[in-house]
Amino acid sequence: MAGRLLLTGDVNLMNVTDPTIPFRHVAADLHAADIVFANLECCLHLPPARSHAAEGFFADPQAGGEALRLSGIHAVGIANNVNYGSANIAASIARLDQLGVLHTGAGRNLAAARAPAIVARNGLRVGVVQRSSVYWPTDHEAHDDSPGIAVIRGHTAYHVPTGRTAPGVPPPNRPGVPPLIVTWADAAYLAEFRKDIAALRPQVDIVVASCHWGLGREPLQYMTDIAHAAIDAGADVVMGNGPHYPLPVELYKGRPIFYGLGNFTFSTGHLGRKHAGWIGMLAELTFERGAATNCNFRFVRSNDNNESLLCRLADEAETLDNVATRSRALGASLKPEGDRVRVTSCL
Repeated sequence: MAGRLLLTGDVNLMNVTDPTIPFRHVAADLHAADIVFANLECCLHLPPARSHAAEGFFADPQAGGEALRLSGIHAVGIANNVNYGSANIAASIARLDQLGVLHTGAGRNLAAARAPAIVARNGLRVGVVQRSSVYWPTDHEAHDDSPGIAVIRGHTAYHVPTGRTAPGVPPPNRPGVPPLIVTWADAAYLAEFRKDIAALRPQVDIVVASCHWGLGREPLQYMTDIAHAAIDAGADVVMGNGPHYPLPVELYKGRPIFYGLGNFTFSTGHLGRKHAGWIGMLAELTFERGAATNCNFRFVRSNDNNESLLCRLADEAETLDNVATRSRALGASLKPEGDRVRVTSCL
C-alpha cells in the first residue's frame, strides 16, 4: 500500500488565542498527507501555578487544542522536557484523547509511556515510539509505579586527549588543554528501546523512532548510538527534535535519520521570550509496500503573526548549503527539486 508520511519539528501552542492562526498556511499540505506526526512541545493544560524553573510550556487546552485539531496532525510525541509534572501530563493527555489525537512518550506509568502510537489511515499503518534524553532529574522519568515520560539516559565523560587533536591546538602535555567531551547512550535503556521497536515492527507498515535530544548544531555520539540502534531494530526513519534549528541528515543502511527538524510552530519560548527568525524542516516520506520510495523535506518559517509558512527554497540557499555540507559527511546527499530537498545517498 502506497502512502505519504509527514514529520514535523516542534509544535508549541503556548499563548495561542486564535486557533486558526498557527497552521492556516500549511494545513492544506498536512491534510493532504496520509499520516502526520509531530513533537508536541507543550502541555495542553493551564495549571493553577506555573513554574518556569521546570520550563513548563502550557497552552490553553481549548484554543491550543482546537489549533491542533485544525492542523491535520494525527499523532504527537510527548516525551520531552516541557511535558513535566504528573498532573500536567495527565490533563494534557486527557485533552489529546478528547481531540482524537494519538500520542506516545508519556503516561500514568512506564508501560503507558513506552506504548506506541499506531495510526491507521487510508490503508496505511504507521507506528511511532518516542524517547527523550533531555529531561528533568526529579520526578520526570516514568517508572513502573509512577507517571512521567519515557527516556533514554545519555552519559557524558571528559577525556584528556593523548595526542594533538587538531592543527594549532597545543599538545596535551600542557596544563589547561581542554578535554574531549565523550557521550554515549545507556546500554540498558537502549536495549529496551530496541525491544519496543522490534515488537512494533510486525504490527505496522512503517516504524518511526522519535527522539527528543541534542545540544548545539551537531549530532553527539549518544544520538548516533540511539539512531543506529533504532534502525537496526527495525525503524524505517528516525526523527529528532530538541534543538531549535535544522541538524544534518544521515542515511544509515539506506534509511534516513533527521537529527533535528527544528521548529514547526513555536512563537513563545523559554521564560516567555519570542522565538524569532527560526527555521525548521518538514520531512516527507513516500512509501510503497512498506519501503520508502522517496524522502525529502521542505524548510518552514514562522512570520510575525505566528503563521507557519513553507519556504521558497531559493530564499534559503545559505541554510541549505550549511545543512547539505554537514549531511554529506554522514552519507546523505541533499538535492534541490523545486522547493523540496530530496535526500539520497552520496556513497
